[in-house]
Amino acid sequence: MIIPNEHGIAVLILTVIALVLFAQDKIPLETSCLVVLIALVSGFQFFPYLLSDGVLLNPIVFFAGFGNEALITICALMIVGKGIEVTGALNPLASQLTNAWSSRPLIALILTLFVAAILSAFMNNTPIVVLLLPILVSVSLRVKFPVSRIMMPMGFATIIGGMSTTIGTSTNLLIVGIAQDLNVHNFSMFDFMLPVTIIGGIALIFLSVIAPKFLPDRIPPMSDTSPRLFSAQLYVGDNSFAANCSLSEVLEKTNNEMRIEKIQRGEDLFLAKFPEVKLLPGDRLFVQDSVENLKHYEQELGATLYNVADNEHPVDSTNPLVAEGQQLAEVVVTRGSPLHLKSLSSIRFSSSFGLIPLAIHRARSTTSDTKKDLHSIRLRAGDVLLIQGSSDSIENLKNNESMLVLDGAKQLPHTHKAKRAITIISLVILAAAFGIMPISISSIIGVGMMLVLGCLTWSDAFKALSARVIMIVVVSLALGKALIVTGMVNYLADLFVLSVSNFSIPIMLSALMLIMSILTNIVSNNAAAVIGAPIAVSVAQQLNVDPEPFILAVLFGANMSFATPFSYKTNLLIFSAGGYKFSDFLRIGIPLTIIMWLGFSLLLPTLYSLWG
Repeated sequence: MIIPNEHGIAVLILTVIALVLFAQDKIPLETSCLVVLIALVSGFQFFPYLLSDGVLLNPIVFFAGFGNEALITICALMIVGKGIEVTGALNPLASQLTNAWSSRPLIALILTLFVAAILSAFMNNTPIVVLLLPILVSVSLRVKFPVSRIMMPMGFATIIGGMSTTIGTSTNLLIVGIAQDLNVHNFSMFDFMLPVTIIGGIALIFLSVIAPKFLPDRIPPMSDTSPRLFSAQLYVGDNSFAANCSLSEVLEKTNNEMRIEKIQRGEDLFLAKFPEVKLLPGDRLFVQDSVENLKHYEQELGATLYNVADNEHPVDSTNPLVAEGQQLAEVVVTRGSPLHLKSLSSIRFSSSFGLIPLAIHRARSTTSDTKKDLHSIRLRAGDVLLIQGSSDSIENLKNNESMLVLDGAKQLPHTHKAKRAITIISLVILAAAFGIMPISISSIIGVGMMLVLGCLTWSDAFKALSARVIMIVVVSLALGKALIVTGMVNYLADLFVLSVSNFSIPIMLSALMLIMSILTNIVSNNAAAVIGAPIAVSVAQQLNVDPEPFILAVLFGANMSFATPFSYKTNLLIFSAGGYKFSDFLRIGIPLTIIMWLGFSLLLPTLYSLWG
């Protein structure tokens, strides 16, 4: 058995630290990635490592991930997918699904899951989920079917569909790229579609027929249709009726209907709400009421209505706080969002976006932290903000790629360029599928065609790119490279083979897949996959068997992000939008993982003749 060296041990420790950081929600993922990358290159710079051929390892090799073919392909496909989104190319399909739900809900559910899975085989599943969320919410209200019973199956269906092709997920692209770099196998686009179609089909039946029966009726954050109350300020100007009047006179003017929470004078002085207290110009009355009542008080008192969060922007004739033209929306805080680990006041949310935050939903929270002033709460991943604003403001927020808006009248523009976008992505896929050119080249050409034909702008292209994705891919590749060159991969492979040496090869294959499925629900699936893929190759080589099924075991296991809401970006979306609890993911995610794990454990050895 190979004895690990001190560099290998150090890299393994750093890898464990990285996985812990990736699984935490305390610091942004981009920051964690940068810290790990700095630690890795610094370690090999100040403590040189001698390779087997006697040459010192140059730490610059750990930056190679920035130019990795898989990463370039991922970025190119994200941009091409953005072209599909901004042209509204999927709108007709969404309309057809809406019509199907109105007539036959059960058939529509099955159809929705299969459509979501098919689309996810060729596109990033996040925009698919974002597109389908408002559709499912609206149809569930119309057909009186709990949205919590259909939202989770839809999200899981997109993950299953993403398993089926090399371009379905960034995880697939990375593993396929590693296999190519290690000269063990060159996967074509549909090489593993057959096992995914068989096992994924069974999984989709489970999600459409069985899972809804075990999902409880949860109350989504937006299910409350009672009148919304706004927290607002009434500014007493020089010409206001309230100026130089007592509080009792002001209340009498409003028929004693106005409920004043506090009175502010200057920056720090708050007055007691005694009936005889006299209001002066410059005072601010903090009130909470409906839009209509706030406007009524404003007119009766001759005051000026301000948004509590933004004193610099009064709600007046140019920026009215009225129901007309206003929309409600939900904004999900994710790890890649500028809201993450920030307060609304620190980023000047209202003035920056022209939107009024109304409330916060923090799932599974029993603490009083959400009862503080909304604008001072430090937001974290999974929080849902209820906001109100004009349709234009909400649309602008939706166009901000770093913001995930779940509801609010989003209508993708259906333009004459939609057909162009569909044609381009079809050509990208077909060129790769028939071996005309690698997917990395066809996707880059697709980006060029999208730009030249006006399907998207450079601004849209830049918005499609995710710093989180880039950094996690680069760091994962760097850690994988370090584990390989230091011999730690071979050591871990030896350890794995030794621990399961008394079992057959199919059992070893199944055990490897199970480990990956557990790991991916704890840490980043990309990180787990990139680290697991070289180990799988080494295990196969030691067993003197075809490495392809072991690579697929890692690929399938790393994609089984079903058991926790934080294991995958789309899980976080449906977790918040559906009002789910953590236990709901365990209730459906664990059985689904077991079904797929057992299915692939039986099918892969059969397809690759590993039995006996």
